[in-house]
Amino acid sequence: MHYWVPGLLILLVLFFVSGYFKSRNLKKKKLVEIREQWGKPKYTGRNFKLISAYLNANEGGSDIADSTASDLDIDHVFSYIDHTSSKPGQQYLYKILHSPQIGKSYFKSLEQSIELVNSDQKQRELAQLKLSELGSNDAYYLPQLFYKPHAAIFSAAAKLYIIVSPLITVFLTTKLVIRPDQFSLLLLLAMLIANVVIHYSNKSKMLSFTHSLPQLLTLNRVSKWMLNHRLFVKDDRIDNSLSNVDKLKRSLSFINLQNKTAVDPTDISYLITEWFKMFLVIEPLVFIISLNRVNKYLHDIKILYEAVAQVDTAISIQSVRDGAGYYCKPIFQATGNNITIKNLYHPLIENCVANSISIDNKQGILVTGSNMSGKTTFIRAIALNVLLSQTINTCFANAYSAPLLKIFTSINMSDDLGDQKSYFQAEALAVKKIVMEAEAAKPVNSLVIIDEIFRGTNTIERIAAAKAVLSHFIENKSFVFVSTHDLELAELLGAEYKVFSFEELTGNDRLVFDYKLKEGLLKTRNGIAVLQGLGFPDSIITEANKVSIGLREKYDLL
Repeated sequence: MHYWVPGLLILLVLFFVSGYFKSRNLKKKKLVEIREQWGKPKYTGRNFKLISAYLNANEGGSDIADSTASDLDIDHVFSYIDHTSSKPGQQYLYKILHSPQIGKSYFKSLEQSIELVNSDQKQRELAQLKLSELGSNDAYYLPQLFYKPHAAIFSAAAKLYIIVSPLITVFLTTKLVIRPDQFSLLLLLAMLIANVVIHYSNKSKMLSFTHSLPQLLTLNRVSKWMLNHRLFVKDDRIDNSLSNVDKLKRSLSFINLQNKTAVDPTDISYLITEWFKMFLVIEPLVFIISLNRVNKYLHDIKILYEAVAQVDTAISIQSVRDGAGYYCKPIFQATGNNITIKNLYHPLIENCVANSISIDNKQGILVTGSNMSGKTTFIRAIALNVLLSQTINTCFANAYSAPLLKIFTSINMSDDLGDQKSYFQAEALAVKKIVMEAEAAKPVNSLVIIDEIFRGTNTIERIAAAKAVLSHFIENKSFVFVSTHDLELAELLGAEYKVFSFEELTGNDRLVFDYKLKEGLLKTRNGIAVLQGLGFPDSIITEANKVSIGLREKYDLL
């Protein structure tokens, strides 16, 4: 009599009971974290290579230039608005942030989704909990399942061995337990070695499937939960796609246990499952069985992925809104030639001073000001809020009214030594690209943001080139914000550009900035005050003040 059998049964019962209570306690803990985290940015490490996988899988990729993404520090902006609970939601939100819309139907659909999923707080929290089941890094690989068909990697003979190997391995193991013999032991050892070799030698080829197939079961389960709780905006395709993806469940059932235990890699069950997969070549087997069916239902997988991701994104947007000091939903003009923004601020800058502005496409905005006065932050905040308005339908301001725009920026410029370009050459190429793309964007209007235009060349040619380019933008009916230190530029542009300034106060050899936008040319100074505060000799300070007074008399800035 095998006395170890009752002991084994008791251990199994204890294992499952322990797992049940562990799961229930984890659920309670997660719900508490969800409530505490609402409205707050998530300060955590982010792998942008994996986050951008869905964006890069889409034809065309980003709708904004890499230079604009860099100018707006878009990855940090994403980290601020990323309140998602799932990896698909994170990837979808990242794509949205890179895809400013120029059609109004998008915003109506987005607001319907936001209202639907946030109307019931308790259900929303349960939805966040359910979405967290797709919180494993493996879920980042789901787009690789549907963005293109997959090719076979095993020969016919290898496929046959992989299919029969688990059965033979189980048979030999059972035989050895009941009646051991040397031949069966040697055969089993040979097969286990062969299975380990197959497992590891093909692991890189199956990498995307190894990560994503277990998550497909979870995606299917989460999709059903969302559908049953009516969290999807009505779409008949979802029902049909769920039915089709359900057909994959049988071929994926081998790894369902692994999908559950992978939540906690420190759990002994996770290690046991990994050994189980290795010795029974489960991953190659699942790859073979699932490949054809996955290829058949690529579109259905994508529909479920996007439906779940949209729910998560809608929750994230509402969390961002609830956590903001204040915000508004933008008003998009069907046909309009002006932008009006009241009390706009940059969401990533703590205690950011708000400013208001109104501009039309017949007169640009020239922003002057000394270093550190806030002019670059202001024009960057303009571009960022236009982007957020046309992506997540949220503006960090009291009011926003504008037509739908194409966004072009030139803010963070540097020498391109790798291509042997000078600073001015790199800047000139960037501005040329904006000129060409703003013209090509018509009939959609363009927003053009340039920080200190043509600062990389001599004064006369810089001012002459800047004047010509800025006049061209106005002729093209673009909305233009440009910062500059060149006071002569304001005089040359005349009525084509309205001038605003950021000023500061000086006292006790230190500068005080109020970061408030004021109409008119800059009439204060801070360069000499900085020199004086740093302890430059009095003779230098006296000479600098003398020259400054002469120049200010020339430009009537006293």
